Amino acid sequence: MKKEYRLLYLLAFLKFILPFILQNGYYEPQRDEFLYLAEAHHLAWGYMEIPPLLSVFAWITNFFGASMFWLKFWPSLFGAFTYLLAGKIILSFGGRAFALFLCFLSFIFGAYLRVHFLFQPNFLEIFFWTMIAYSTLRFIQTKKNLWLYVLGISAGLGMISKYSVAFFLISILIGLLITRNRKIFLNKHSYISAIIAFLIFFPTLLWEYIHHFPVIVHMHELHQFQLQYIQPAGFLADQLLMNLPCVFIWMSGLYFVIFKEKGKYRIFAWAYLLVILLLLYFQGKNYYSLGVYPVLFAFGAVQLERFATRHSRVWKYVFIIIPVALGIYLIPLFLPVWKPQKLASYYKARNIEKTGFLKWEDRRNHPLPQDFADMLGWKEMAEKAATAYSTLSSDERKQTFIFCDNYGEAGALNYYGKKYGLPTAYSDNASFLYWLPDSLHLVNVILITDDTGEMQYPFVKDFSSAEVSDSITDRYAREYGSLIIILKGANENFNQMFREKIKKDKDRFYKP
Repeated sequence: MKKEYRLLYLLAFLKFILPFILQNGYYEPQRDEFLYLAEAHHLAWGYMEIPPLLSVFAWITNFFGASMFWLKFWPSLFGAFTYLLAGKIILSFGGRAFALFLCFLSFIFGAYLRVHFLFQPNFLEIFFWTMIAYSTLRFIQTKKNLWLYVLGISAGLGMISKYSVAFFLISILIGLLITRNRKIFLNKHSYISAIIAFLIFFPTLLWEYIHHFPVIVHMHELHQFQLQYIQPAGFLADQLLMNLPCVFIWMSGLYFVIFKEKGKYRIFAWAYLLVILLLLYFQGKNYYSLGVYPVLFAFGAVQLERFATRHSRVWKYVFIIIPVALGIYLIPLFLPVWKPQKLASYYKARNIEKTGFLKWEDRRNHPLPQDFADMLGWKEMAEKAATAYSTLSSDERKQTFIFCDNYGEAGALNYYGKKYGLPTAYSDNASFLYWLPDSLHLVNVILITDDTGEMQYPFVKDFSSAEVSDSITDRYAREYGSLIIILKGANENFNQMFREKIKKDKDRFYKP
């Protein structure tokens, strides 16, 4: 097996470096990445959007200078770790080189290619879902209590990486209860590991309580503005489309856990079914389920290797040619491998808009996927904000406050701002609301807004002067058309209104 282990680590290394090779250097950090980097400057046990674990990696990233390499290092690394776990599942069933390679293809030809290159909590969530599945499997295989403790630690860390880990935990526990593995509930070590998991999660739970459970507010807003558009048929179709080149592999994995090994691992079939049902009920986004597939890809690779060994070597070529032929064609959908204009032309020539890949949250098709459009326009925004700031006199700059409509704008200005000598940018959007000073007296404001009708609002009259300094001109950027506005001489009416608004918003998230 030494040869198989060497191959496993080699493929894991390739998994790590491949996104760095593929992504075009033209692109900037993605909108959400700016937010998570900003959270590292305000370390806490929780945030409005996510639990705290990602901010630890963001802190390390900031410590090393927050370059694009370090920003992408962690998702790429945990992507490699997730493949390692899947590979170890394969080896635990006696799988050989072909199964390892087949499973590897599922990690590079599909949605994992994008997930494992974005600094978002999804890469941690998928890893811990896989770790929970792996430790459960190893306990079933070995009956060693050590794996129950690994399960508990994985569950606790998973819950402080993303709350949707709870969906998988619930599904695994129900799967254990309704299969022959229910004896686990008679094992005292199961309850000790559960206590460990709770203790890891408890500080974050306490933070949520103190802040009026912002996760609930956040989910309510998601349902109001995004999740309400998700239809069951579309969600189920996306389960096939997300990993289309390798869909036959995870389907073989389902077959394996249901019908092979005397049903000993049927728990993972139940877990998969329950996760899908829970996400359908709560109208989860399609990618919320990605954490359940690595283990199925591992089982599927074992099943297909055994099938090819029993029947004909020809099947091995078939099982490899299918994902490679389809996957290479789809890579530009999962990573921005070319500059925007070339990508947009590629999508148009192949009618990609019909697949739904180009549909944004506004339910309309655009030239680029939303994630890619969220990687553009930020440098331009920072440069133009700096130009607006430079037009102010030295006295005016001392009394100038930079305010942004959304967290992407505020995060981008703070990311690039030091280079241009900009003061800290603020926003009342997302966790940036927590970091707004409680007492402010505004005189001059540089406003960054994605509302092109901003100058028509009544509050503009509360300033002695207001002018649009510039706008974002990158037509492929999601921030295309966003304005940089210089507002001077705020009166007391505006200051009072602004303070009251911020206080009201903050009060929603703090216990008295």
